[in-house]
Amino acid sequence: MELHAPGGPVAVGDAIRCSCLLAPACVHRAAAATLAPIADAPATALADAPTSAPEDAPTAALADASTSASADAPASALADSPASAPTDTSAQPSLPASAQPSRPGPAELEVPPPSPAAEPSVPPPPSTEAPTPTPTTPAQTAAAEALWQAAGLVLEAGVGGAGAVLQAGLLRAAHSARLAALPRPAAAAIRTVNGLRAARAAEPDHRTSELADALKELLATAHGLRHPGTPEAHAALRGTARRAYAPGGSLRLYGLFTEPVLTSTGHAGVVTWTADAAGRLYTLPDMAPGGPTRARTAGDRAVRMGDTALTHRDLARAGLVVSGATVSADGRLGAGRSVRAAAATGADWTDEPLAALWSVPVAEQAARALATGQDLLFLDVTLTGVAREAGGDCLLAECGGLTVRLTSADDHPELAHRENLALLATAPGTRVRAVARLVPAGHPRSALLAVSLPTGRYDLGLDRLQRQDVTPRTPPTPTPSAPLHILRRRTEQVVVAGRHALTYTAPTRQHATAPRGTTAPPTTTPPDTALLRAAGLSTADGLLGALRRSAAERGRDGFGRLGAADTDAFARVWLAPRPATSTRRP
Repeated sequence: MELHAPGGPVAVGDAIRCSCLLAPACVHRAAAATLAPIADAPATALADAPTSAPEDAPTAALADASTSASADAPASALADSPASAPTDTSAQPSLPASAQPSRPGPAELEVPPPSPAAEPSVPPPPSTEAPTPTPTTPAQTAAAEALWQAAGLVLEAGVGGAGAVLQAGLLRAAHSARLAALPRPAAAAIRTVNGLRAARAAEPDHRTSELADALKELLATAHGLRHPGTPEAHAALRGTARRAYAPGGSLRLYGLFTEPVLTSTGHAGVVTWTADAAGRLYTLPDMAPGGPTRARTAGDRAVRMGDTALTHRDLARAGLVVSGATVSADGRLGAGRSVRAAAATGADWTDEPLAALWSVPVAEQAARALATGQDLLFLDVTLTGVAREAGGDCLLAECGGLTVRLTSADDHPELAHRENLALLATAPGTRVRAVARLVPAGHPRSALLAVSLPTGRYDLGLDRLQRQDVTPRTPPTPTPSAPLHILRRRTEQVVVAGRHALTYTAPTRQHATAPRGTTAPPTTTPPDTALLRAAGLSTADGLLGALRRSAAERGRDGFGRLGAADTDAFARVWLAPRPATSTRRP
């Protein structure tokens, strides 16, 4: 909590500042204002203030001229201007109407030109243009540097060594980043600490991949803010603390689907996606503190907008008419008191206007998703088989001449994603109209969110498919995938055990690169390196080799003792495979 009172008392509400997530709408500011004593200094200050000052002569002349020009104007009309000196007008006797001075003619009225400081301040009209990105301040650079150092120590130690001391250092750096207006890296730091605590407590819903992704985002954003860059690039790295909503007028929306959402910050709920006749997407979220149970049941809650009684499940297949809408830049709809909404009929995915979303070529949709961050893809696919990966099997589908891998959007056991994906895998050759989310990878890959089958539309996170919804066929043989999981597995091992996990060398043995039954000596190449080379993944092989060399680099002093490790260089090398191993949304 911070009170900004340069003159003694707190004069305006904005002078009470709080650093919590709910500021400025938090109750901490109201509590501070309630507990603070009432200041009685303004009356004394007005009584002691001089009625005129040499530097305020133009202002006084302007006030006298205005009084003589208009007998009915109040004496305090110009005294409310911030540029004029405060005067005690209560002690001045008021003249009767008969004693008012006569109005001089135009030739007699001589008003000296007011100085710029004496002119009444008129607030400018609100700007409708997007705010111009500002450069990163030195305080923000220092906060990013503190985050980088704290995250580097966590990466050096791993989960086993990241105890209370390292977690406290990372939380302190996250708090400093939040005060310096760096919400994106601060949120990544909080997710990292929560992941470390879940891993050390062996919580059943902990996933090492989520912890690794949070640490990667923390290091990537902090590293970008530490170095010079364009204001636009730094603004994206800093992130946005609160969304700004602008008037959206009247909207006619058609429901698309509803997806459950689980966050690492302890919030859960659903997000319902809708579209208007022009194809623009809008979202209606319902997020609150909770866990998987709330994410599973929030779809049956009423949409908090206007007087409509539609639930999120109902809205995904119906429509909505909104008047006085407020919309953020990313399409999120506000639910203010002035917003009115009523239920309306929806549209099928094969009918206009929703059918137009599937008419856009897949390549154009992917390019738009990478450029704008709107990562939804509308696909017409034919299921062809199953691909076996390190993290589990995924669906193979043919889409526009490309083979796309369809994965689960969330692997939590209380959500229906994984079960529905397994049931769809038993029906190769099925034609499916689907909504998926683009996943950054070295091959076409997306997370399946909703599908349309002959028996109806299904939200794969909330609805559970039945046997009669698909036509089972002979289970396809899993197709082996490229061993990119090796690189990701090594980066996750660093998160768990620290840099020492890469200094261990597997015993030399004869592996797939040497033909069986030959008398050739076993190769000294590590098995994972041999697999990458056999698959033609030379870039992944080089990244893994650089990561191992950086982990093993330890200088020695004059007595032969090992010196301190270079955490900065190791963190940069660990970040290099990020595009090929990340599973987070772009």
